[in-house]
Amino acid sequence: MGPLAWACSDVAQLSPDPVSPRELATKDPTADGMPHAYYFAGSEGAYGFPSLKDAVDDAPDTELEKGWAIAVVEQATAHGQRWGRSRQGRWFSLQELGAARPSAFHGEDIAGGQLDVAWVVVPRANVYSALNGKVSGVRTRFEALHVREAKKGRAGEMLRVSKDGEPEAWLRARDVSRATAAPPPAEVGGAASKERWIDVDLAEQVLVAYEGVTPVFATLVSTGRGGQGTKTATRKGVHRIWVKIFTTKMDNLEDEDAEHHYRIEDVPWVQFFDKGIGLHAAFWHRDFGHVHSHGCVNLAPLDAHRLFGWTGPKLPAGWSAAYPHAYDPGTAVRVR
Repeated sequence: MGPLAWACSDVAQLSPDPVSPRELATKDPTADGMPHAYYFAGSEGAYGFPSLKDAVDDAPDTELEKGWAIAVVEQATAHGQRWGRSRQGRWFSLQELGAARPSAFHGEDIAGGQLDVAWVVVPRANVYSALNGKVSGVRTRFEALHVREAKKGRAGEMLRVSKDGEPEAWLRARDVSRATAAPPPAEVGGAASKERWIDVDLAEQVLVAYEGVTPVFATLVSTGRGGQGTKTATRKGVHRIWVKIFTTKMDNLEDEDAEHHYRIEDVPWVQFFDKGIGLHAAFWHRDFGHVHSHGCVNLAPLDAHRLFGWTGPKLPAGWSAAYPHAYDPGTAVRVR
């Protein structure tokens, strides 16, 4: 069926749906990391119809609860209002939906392998002119800084930081998340290897992408809210990406004990590495640098898009999913 692709069942039934390769991505993801325009159901929910022509007269066959999300791949005007068609082929009134506004945050390239980057992870972080000096200014959330030194001060651990074109200053270490270097795991061949791999630091909520021992990219993430051993934890260990999926549905509708249910259609840039735990874009929150997820490693969309293209296996053009194989193995992901 294609290079390194075979039908795995005795009989394959062809879909009656028209071929629409363009719907793999309906917008350029380089601007905000999103392959489609995404919308959330409003306070009263939203209803989907299989036919736009009969959307007012016929009963809906799909219902979204408040906060559930869909990808809209086409818009049209009918019955005096604007409508959006989901990738599942259902038409929703845009009056019942609110547009998603994904975070514009993105990580940093690491120049020369010098891993000294940190980000402010509180709304406003006080800046001190000296180790035990007075407050001289503030840094705002997601500002990227370079760490030059760490020392103990009256306010606890302090970091001497710099930013291009600005004088050095001191910040409290608890106000930032800092990328820290780590040796490669044995699974990628140790220090002599040049293999690409990913390190996820749970304590700092930071991901670093490596080529052998050399860090090349770092960013903030949001990992699972649960402690190790709970069902919402991002489990520690070394695994390899076992499947990459352009978009997939994520929900907890089968969890009867959940405080609230969620359903996100077409979550983009999904890379599962530990059973159902994976890297993927999160456009429904901006809490990067803090635990937030149900177990997966949440990335800002721009970072998720970048890493999806950087890791193995590569996804051939026009494909919606790919498994690793001997010629293109899955990238190793270590959670520590």
